[in-house]
Amino acid sequence: MQIQWYPGHMTKTRRQIESDLKHVDIVVEIVDARIPASSRNPDLDAICAGKPRMIILNRADQADPQKNRDWCSYFTKKRGICAVATDSRSGTGVSQMTAAARTVLKDQIARWQEKGQVGRPIRAMVVGVPNVGKSTFINKVAKKKSAKAGDRPGVTRGKQWVNVDASMDLLDTPGILWPKFEDERVGLNLAFTGAVKSEVLDMETLGCHLMSYLEKTYPEALLTGYKLSALPEREAEENDIAYGYRLLETAGRRRGFLISGGEVDTERMANILLDEFRSGKLGRFTLEMPEE
Repeated sequence: MQIQWYPGHMTKTRRQIESDLKHVDIVVEIVDARIPASSRNPDLDAICAGKPRMIILNRADQADPQKNRDWCSYFTKKRGICAVATDSRSGTGVSQMTAAARTVLKDQIARWQEKGQVGRPIRAMVVGVPNVGKSTFINKVAKKKSAKAGDRPGVTRGKQWVNVDASMDLLDTPGILWPKFEDERVGLNLAFTGAVKSEVLDMETLGCHLMSYLEKTYPEALLTGYKLSALPEREAEENDIAYGYRLLETAGRRRGFLISGGEVDTERMANILLDEFRSGKLGRFTLEMPEE
């Protein structure tokens, strides 16, 4: 399943980020806690080289709690990047961001104070792929609705400076993908979570992939979420798409999504599956781990 989405405005966004780096003290990268590796743009390491960094694992309330801790530990101890898990909707963990940024910049802040720049606000650039909740995070940090937010990728199109308080200013930037997903799993993960616009995808095929993956890693969620007594057994030589389709049929039949002839409306079931996965209604999932 080839997933590509790199609108022209993303080239402009990259140039804009490169230009604005000289105006900020730290880069705060927002990632989706359900896919912390797949939702990191590999180009950002090169673009932001030399700048202090932080990673915010957003939507932590929708990810596996233990794996949130594992990922924070990985980024902090193995990669040397301060990491904080947050839920921007409820605000859980968001208050840690300012204190963590001051810790990362403690040497720089000491130099400012030596120069008499006491109380100088930290200027932080907020970056990330589309639809990881950057604007919602900024609004929660700032305790006001300053950044335009939405539940689909591509809402933020221009840079926006947002004042948090006397100690910090945040620069919101549009979401930026990279031109090609070398690993199909990365493309799928971004599609599962909604970082790629649905208009460019075959939702039924995507639903087959997600069903197959959840059956391997979180089967109880499928049993509970779709009130199934058991999942159909995978047949020998049956690939993920074929098996995922049978799972869609099973769940769709249980939900009563039938069309003429008694067939299951698998396209409708696929859309429901993805909606319930993205909203957290189906459960808390982390689709990848550091050791992978």
